[in-house]
Amino acid sequence: MGTAALLRAAGVGVGDEVIVPAFGNVDIAEAVTRAGALPVFADIDPRTYCLDPAAVEAVMTARTTAVVVVHRFGRPAELVRLHELGRRHELLVLERGETETSYDEVAQRRERAAYLDARLRGVRTPDHADGHAYQQYVVRVPGNGRPDRDAFARALRARGVDCRVPVKTPLHRLPEFRRCVTLPQTESAADETLSLPVDASLTRRDMQRVVSACNALGGLLQPAF
Repeated sequence: MGTAALLRAAGVGVGDEVIVPAFGNVDIAEAVTRAGALPVFADIDPRTYCLDPAAVEAVMTARTTAVVVVHRFGRPAELVRLHELGRRHELLVLERGETETSYDEVAQRRERAAYLDARLRGVRTPDHADGHAYQQYVVRVPGNGRPDRDAFARALRARGVDCRVPVKTPLHRLPEFRRCVTLPQTESAADETLSLPVDASLTRRDMQRVVSACNALGGLLQPAF
């Protein structure tokens, strides 16, 4: 059943607010609108790219009736905290995921992700967690935000690497959903993230090309801790 239908079935409608992420998934916000409710955007956790439970609680009002949690890039959201939040405030918590893949394909993607983790320099590799399926291998290109990330992406494509910007514009910046809200982690992720290929079809030579192309650019050194 679709998101709009699930919301309607739960009694969500006109006058209600539904908390959703602004980082990607325009279809989720559109589904809330189709149900007659108002989508309210909360910030993300920079490790998971999913809704931050603390940010969700911060934007709740007396009209909040539901939260739609979207798992991103194969990394699950903090469901225990989000469901506890839902129970405490008597909210419906819906989970929406990305396209499922087979066990074998997930295992191969994890193998390719581990290869990149061990060899990439100058970009911030994904945060590791149990259950990460690496539907996308998303790195951060530190520096001056979008200009540096976009220049890095163009240079990789010129070297034959099929990289992609996962979220070009956060939803709260789109004309149909424009909101005057502060979502620093969402903004930063939209400006810095880049998806590198980890498809199961890629050969070792393909992966070497990805690493060589990234490292040849030099990148920006990660800060010392």
